[in-house]
Amino acid sequence: MAENIHPFYEAHRGAMEAAMRQRLDLAEAMLCERAHLSDTDGIRQEVMDEFEIVLTRMPYVGGEASRMSDFFMRLMGFMAISRVLRRHGVALAVIGDIERESYQAQLLTMPEAERLAAGRQFMSAENQTLLREQAARSATRSHQESFPEDFVYDFVEPGPGENFEFGIDYKACGFCKFAAHHGDEEILPNICGLDFAAYATRGIHLERTQTLAGGASHCNFRFSRLPSN
Repeated sequence: MAENIHPFYEAHRGAMEAAMRQRLDLAEAMLCERAHLSDTDGIRQEVMDEFEIVLTRMPYVGGEASRMSDFFMRLMGFMAISRVLRRHGVALAVIGDIERESYQAQLLTMPEAERLAAGRQFMSAENQTLLREQAARSATRSHQESFPEDFVYDFVEPGPGENFEFGIDYKACGFCKFAAHHGDEEILPNICGLDFAAYATRGIHLERTQTLAGGASHCNFRFSRLPSN
């Protein structure tokens, strides 16, 4: 019996599939030149078929009420890309480069004014208040029992002499949990590598020196504004 996609993701399926097709368009030359894959049409179909599988397994973490739903919808497709390229013998480092560069190119298709406005909103006092609230809720027993595949994180205020505006320490990662459940640990670090491009294109400097995927106790995200934003 075919597995079902959660209704929340089903409602966003068209947009997620369109984003995947755009990424594959942007990655096509790299698939030929760096991954040495000539049948890009075949690779594209394999990736979209794999994405269908990923969609059926995406954990529901609260929908619109959870900021992490957006992370799953934007980035989980890279699991499908990584799986297919690994099956074709492409090195992990090459996969990481292709995914990072195609994702950055995709983000840059958004007008600069919109990207920078999104970055200012993320860094705003109002959003920091929301982050504090959601961080506190993520650690509660009721939330973890309701959404066991969700992220768990703390909001971090800068201490004396620290030069970031605020931080987030992720104590548990939804992508790590997904990878552990489905045998994707090898490709997980490539998902982590996408974060720097995601924030930089919105005018935000991300500093991160450790990750759960790399064996640390938490991922230490530290945010500050890039000059002129």
